[in-house]
Amino acid sequence: MNTIQIDARGLIVACPNCGQRNRLPYQRLAERPRCPKCRAELSAPGVPIDIEDDVAFGELTARSTLPVLIDFWVPWCGPCKMVAPEVAKIAAEGAGRWLVAKVNTEELPVLAQRFRVSSIPLFMLFQSGAEVARQPGALPAAALRQFIQQRSG
Repeated sequence: MNTIQIDARGLIVACPNCGQRNRLPYQRLAERPRCPKCRAELSAPGVPIDIEDDVAFGELTARSTLPVLIDFWVPWCGPCKMVAPEVAKIAAEGAGRWLVAKVNTEELPVLAQRFRVSSIPLFMLFQSGAEVARQPGALPAAALRQFIQQRSG
């Protein structure tokens, strides 16, 4: 479990220097804000973000200034388990350039229905509030990187 929280206004991350919890508004994710307490530089997270509700999903994908790769998955899925380390690699590699988020389709079936998720894992790329591409199946990190880079502006 990661320590990043998500809500309708942004991501809430801990300062790497002092531990202060800071909100990174979706509209400012491409910037390098500073912690108001210690002035350390903050950046967009380099770990997959767990989406816990459809409101946060909608705000993240609509307002993020960074491309957002969504991994639709379920815990019992073998290919989903196999691809999880690759998804984590891509999140770390793309910190500050793109975001990676995970949607458990059993916990958020409304999103699975809305986006017609018929097989998992399914990767969808969002930019400026719109779905720009989707790719079903388990992919290695190199293929995920290529998927993001070729389809994001």
